[in-house]
Amino acid sequence: MQKGNRKNAMKFIVMLGIVSLFSDITYEGARSVTGPFLELLGASASVVGFVAGFGEFVGYGLRLLTGYFADRTARYWLFTGIGYAINLLAVPLLALAGNWQIAAMLVVMERLGKAVRTPAKDVMLSHATSEVGRGWGFAIHEAMDQIGAVAGPLIVSAAVFVKGNFRSGFAILLLPAVLALVTLLVARINFPQPHELEETSESNEQSSGNMKLPRLFWLYSLFIALTVAGFIHFQLISFHLEKQGVISEAYIPVLFSIAMGVDALAALLAGKIYDRVGIASLLAVPVLTAVIPFLVFKTSYPLVLLGIVLWGIIMGIQETIMKASIADMVSTKRRGTAFGIFNTAFGLSWFIGSAASGRLYDISVTYIKIFVTLTQAAALFFFIILYLREKSFISPRTRL
Repeated sequence: MQKGNRKNAMKFIVMLGIVSLFSDITYEGARSVTGPFLELLGASASVVGFVAGFGEFVGYGLRLLTGYFADRTARYWLFTGIGYAINLLAVPLLALAGNWQIAAMLVVMERLGKAVRTPAKDVMLSHATSEVGRGWGFAIHEAMDQIGAVAGPLIVSAAVFVKGNFRSGFAILLLPAVLALVTLLVARINFPQPHELEETSESNEQSSGNMKLPRLFWLYSLFIALTVAGFIHFQLISFHLEKQGVISEAYIPVLFSIAMGVDALAALLAGKIYDRVGIASLLAVPVLTAVIPFLVFKTSYPLVLLGIVLWGIIMGIQETIMKASIADMVSTKRRGTAFGIFNTAFGLSWFIGSAASGRLYDISVTYIKIFVTLTQAAALFFFIILYLREKSFISPRTRL
């Protein structure tokens, strides 16, 4: 590994991290209040759960196509730029939404932009992380990402507190959206060919010459899909907090901000652990996910807060190890496709789970707890299969 290449790789990771920082200020700030905003516009819990789930399905499901075409065209920067533009500019428009139908459309549009950009961006980022350690590289990016995710809800919370409505919070998010797009342009100018950051051996590429995705990839995707099916969406959690009056609506974004702060810290720790023990570090995901609904749907603030902390930990693990694992499993020429397929399964699973949870909430919270427990038990079963069959991958690695 060349010292100069490592330095440039880190610079690229940080620049994309800054883009993500401003982006998360924008859309995570908005997402922290879209649940109660839809509720105030007249949407039911079923509608909120469906919109949240469908938005995630679009945001993840379409990556099957965008990842494939990003690989076929090798126009990773083009897909990234278009996706960020759609993703970010949909948020300030929420300030103009006059009914829940328009607001729901913009929520889905924001997720559509993320679907366009994410596989291409992750492929470019994977080249750089190969030089600093997969887990650590993605962890640094995720931590910077989550700084924005912490700041965004706080900005929205302050705007709601001062102005007394959610629309002012959406409007102020235009500024970070513009800053993200400008920073992305600077990164494009400085690193027009990110693939040059990765020193891939010819023998490794030839060994993957059949272009087939490995069996491990499919087992891994199934395990993650099951864990995500039972991962309660924050929009439904925030709906519960608003409906039950657990805390003031102005403080709901603060809880989301706390979750994002925990996410950032958990990501850094998870990245280091992953670089030592591999995907065995994901064992904690189904265990902690199963506990969350028993806490966040309470009316006791301390229990809800504990549930939010666990929710943030799961997010940090998911956003770091999931991407690092895909980059380790799949050759460079198939990573966009692999990220796309993986995220389609992820999004479809989260859509089904979120829609089901929203419907079950309208009936009884008890049914949500049963649903989540069953999905996580199934996830643990497939994790055991994955572990027993693929010990060679899960064993500790020394990349640096």
